[in-house]
Amino acid sequence: MDEGYTVAGQSMPNLTTLYGGFLILWGVAISQISDSNSVTSYFPSLLGIPIMISGVVANKIPEKRKLVMHIAAVFGVLCALGGTRFFMVMSNSETSNYAKSSMLMLLVTGSLYTYACVQSFKYARKSSQ
Repeated sequence: MDEGYTVAGQSMPNLTTLYGGFLILWGVAISQISDSNSVTSYFPSLLGIPIMISGVVANKIPEKRKLVMHIAAVFGVLCALGGTRFFMVMSNSETSNYAKSSMLMLLVTGSLYTYACVQSFKYARKSSQ
């Protein structure tokens, strides 16, 4: 069976599951390392949960793949948009380096993930014709 569009040998549902897991681990790790008392330090984890769930559902229920991958793409865009806050705080000495690194990570990885999603959607559209 054709796995469709792949990135580094990974199908998009697998990549989505991995990316969601990475975001969850990042949010928890940064929150623990920085001893943050703020719920916002878990923002990457909160975005990672629906992304990871979408990847798992896309693998387990192929007939729902199109829907859940679109949902994951929306959360990828939210990651990228959330990361744009980095530009507002990058020279702010009151913002911790942990927070800045999380914002930059969200911007970069969210943008790359969204790009991969768009390429996957384009591939699927061309393959169906």
